[in-house]
Amino acid sequence: MLGLGQMGQTSDNLIRTRECVINLPSEDLVTHVDRLALTTGKDPVPEKKRQWGYRYEPDKFSTAGFTPMESVSVAPPRVRECPVQMEGIVHDCRPFGKNVNANVFEVHIVKLHVDERLLVDEGARPHIDPVRWHPLIMSFCRFFGLSGEVHASRLAESDFMKFVTGKPGQIEQGTTSVPLAAGSPADAEVTAAGVRVTGG
Repeated sequence: MLGLGQMGQTSDNLIRTRECVINLPSEDLVTHVDRLALTTGKDPVPEKKRQWGYRYEPDKFSTAGFTPMESVSVAPPRVRECPVQMEGIVHDCRPFGKNVNANVFEVHIVKLHVDERLLVDEGARPHIDPVRWHPLIMSFCRFFGLSGEVHASRLAESDFMKFVTGKPGQIEQGTTSVPLAAGSPADAEVTAAGVRVTGG
């Protein structure tokens, strides 16, 4: 299940093509992922996103310094540098939430690619060794690895976060829930750094 704001191009692409690749970066790719902060593939940039500092970027691969690579089962390309890549077909899509503009996508993974260096080849089925895999995780617009924060985030310092928190460049510690209203952060295209979705 993926939840994405309706304001972003990724939602439009998933609805139009019904295909995607979910590329999972490792924490050593954080500077590449951070280059995508405040970019959108939507042209023109929605007014609200423009006010938050977003800009149109038609080639996010070049912006991030990533290499597109052909997928096996779907049309959207994979990110060569990401050690885990999941090719998926959109099975269902529907709006969700109250007072938010977001979609939920049920995606069926049809092909999984894993860097062989991450695999344990013991037993009947190889599996990912959790000691070797160091995923990049984005939590409240900040970048984390399994051992803590790994890099400053441009998104966390942006006007978008000022809108979300009502404070410049910070999130209150210990906050567990934020009431959402019309024009809330769920209106934004929110793509977790740990899950980069590319659509046709």
